[in-house]
Amino acid sequence: MPHFPPSRIVCLTEETVETLYLLGEEDRIVGVSGYAVRPPRVRKEKPRVSAFISADIPKILALEPDLVLCFSDLQGEIATDLIRAGVEVHVFNQRDVAGILAMIRTLGALVGQPEKATTCADSLARHLDEVAAASCGKPRPRVYFEEWDDPLITGIGWVSELIEIAGGKDVFPHLRKEKSAKDRIVAPAAVVAASPDVILASWCGKKVVPEKIRARPGFDRIPAVRDNRIVEIKSALILQPGPAALTDGLDAIVAALHGLP
Repeated sequence: MPHFPPSRIVCLTEETVETLYLLGEEDRIVGVSGYAVRPPRVRKEKPRVSAFISADIPKILALEPDLVLCFSDLQGEIATDLIRAGVEVHVFNQRDVAGILAMIRTLGALVGQPEKATTCADSLARHLDEVAAASCGKPRPRVYFEEWDDPLITGIGWVSELIEIAGGKDVFPHLRKEKSAKDRIVAPAAVVAASPDVILASWCGKKVVPEKIRARPGFDRIPAVRDNRIVEIKSALILQPGPAALTDGLDAIVAALHGLP
């Protein structure tokens, strides 16, 4: 029978790695995603066993985990293979700010540390409230967030929410509830018509090239391009639905919108 609370956890998502470190439960982690970078010491401390939609199943099994943490249907095949091998698997599916906070509380409960998790989630929620309060009364720039450049894909739910918490207005708010990237594709002409004051870009781990954005037909008419307000936000800060997005990711958005250091 699996041991609970689990003492040997494999985290196939970056946000669960960061959360366990924040809870002081990192000794339970025996394997991580190859994309895990927070905290920086995780690169040296934990073996890497997966990409995002692929994993080294034999390597994971060799670690003898009593719990593997996955994310959404994107890791569904990995989860299925592990379940067939007799491994306990928990699949998170958080897509908005409330879901991120719930993930932290759930993970805390899974490792027998609900109080720690509640304290962590409550602290993050206070930070969100403080940032929202600080933005009150300030101009609310129109923001286009670009998650990918070919085709153009705009931001998922938690990104759109964080833009608003930071004091901006997402120019495509109606797409925030679309879970699949293919359902958040926008036409270049739609971006031009939306006339954003700021363009925030995070190309899923690929370096953002502002010159390519400026060179798109018609983009020279966009205020963000004209005023040189194209800002890259690192994927590790904003595209992982975990603590990083609610802290450093949100702070990076605030800096981009309001010119803060």
